[in-house]
Amino acid sequence: MKQFALLLASLAFTLLTSCAGYQLGSDKPQKMAGVTKLAVPTFKNDTLEPRIEVLVTNALIKKLQMDGSYQIVPVNEADAVVVATITEIQRSQFRSARNNTLRTSELLMGLLVTYKVEDNAGTSLMAGQAQGYSNIVLDANQQLTERQALADAAEKLSINLSSALTDGW
Repeated sequence: MKQFALLLASLAFTLLTSCAGYQLGSDKPQKMAGVTKLAVPTFKNDTLEPRIEVLVTNALIKKLQMDGSYQIVPVNEADAVVVATITEIQRSQFRSARNNTLRTSELLMGLLVTYKVEDNAGTSLMAGQAQGYSNIVLDANQQLTERQALADAAEKLSINLSSALTDGW
């Protein structure tokens, strides 16, 4: 009888503490708790790289849709709007050739975005910066290589930005 009571007590303890710290649903930032519909218009591009704003905007929309915390809608139906500007594209040498340190063999590319989230009244709910970096080995077609690096950096930037918009911790 004593063994049965001990087994029952350990089973009850396991069942009561196995889900400690978990909750259903998303854990949005406190200021975004009332937002269910979010609009993400095309970002503004302050760089000289053409068409990069569409690439970054689409990457963020895909990440937000995968997360599921917000319903992505047009601006006129939204509770809040993400207003963002691509401010800088950074290019730097990540690795040089063995026999010539001036020749780049691997390139580090970064995207920097400033953003703010505004509600329907124009009040700023959140603001900040997000960045994404990618390193890529250069080959003969440098333009294509840079474009692929920018796409990868946009993907990483969208992970950081969607995390800032959806994670409240």
